[in-house]
Amino acid sequence: MIKKIALGLLIMVLSTSCVSKKIYTDLENKYTDLKKENRSLADENSELMKAKNQLELDQDVLKNDFANLKLERDKWLADYGALSNKMDVLNDSYKALEKNSNEALQLNMSKNRDLLSQLDAKGKALAIEQERLNKSAQRLQEMESLIAAKEATMKKLKETLSKALNSFEGKGLTVEQKNGKVYVSMENKLLFNSGSYSVGDEGKKAVVELGKVLGDNPDISVLIEGHTDDDGFSSSGPIANNWDLSTKRATAIVAILSENAAINKQNLTAAGRGEFSPLTSNATPEGKAKNRRIEIILTPRLDEIAEMLNEIN
Repeated sequence: MIKKIALGLLIMVLSTSCVSKKIYTDLENKYTDLKKENRSLADENSELMKAKNQLELDQDVLKNDFANLKLERDKWLADYGALSNKMDVLNDSYKALEKNSNEALQLNMSKNRDLLSQLDAKGKALAIEQERLNKSAQRLQEMESLIAAKEATMKKLKETLSKALNSFEGKGLTVEQKNGKVYVSMENKLLFNSGSYSVGDEGKKAVVELGKVLGDNPDISVLIEGHTDDDGFSSSGPIANNWDLSTKRATAIVAILSENAAINKQNLTAAGRGEFSPLTSNATPEGKAKNRRIEIILTPRLDEIAEMLNEIN
């Protein structure tokens, strides 16, 4: 569709002899922007498909567990059937032994009582197992619905964040969704001066906008990770090393988010990774710049799912 629009614009330009070079250049720039937007949408669709595939794999695991429970139920049913057959045989035997001596009859009756008692115990155990299987099936269905709702929530959260932080994208800030989580990455050029953990004005604006979205989503866990390049750090000041610097930077972001009263502070975690989790090689200045960043990882609360799994197990 983009190519058709661009081709039409180009034909209009070529067919009008009085069109200036400026208009041609503007149209060419619009065509380039449209191609970038198309590639961006394709990349986002690819990430969403990966997340969907992961959820489908998780669903398959749950379905496999349910199938195993059904097999176990079937085994109980088979045992119950076998005991029922034994009971029929014993009943026939009992009738035949009625003609025997009282001593033999009493002995046989005792055996029958034992077997009947076993059969009754098996029947009760089967009823309990059947009830457990029914509850497990119901919880599995509830879990699948909850997982789907969590996926939809994270998708909506990613879209909301992208809109809220749109003005900062291209300035060292990116928003993406993968593995059921949303990642907001901010390069240090947006947030800090070299060797500093004091957030600049532009960076603070971005963090405040992020905080507004988090305040509207109280069930999201927020992990703030600080990262550096591998350049050695030497200072007589309060910073000991890269790990210390990355931790202080993460804590500085938490401090700004904490100013928002709507954010549940129990959901916030600050961590320093130093130079030990780079995005790319530190061999070039460009690579070092990418590695100097703050990663904000947003994860849905999974307490309900964990409780369901405990109930099933």
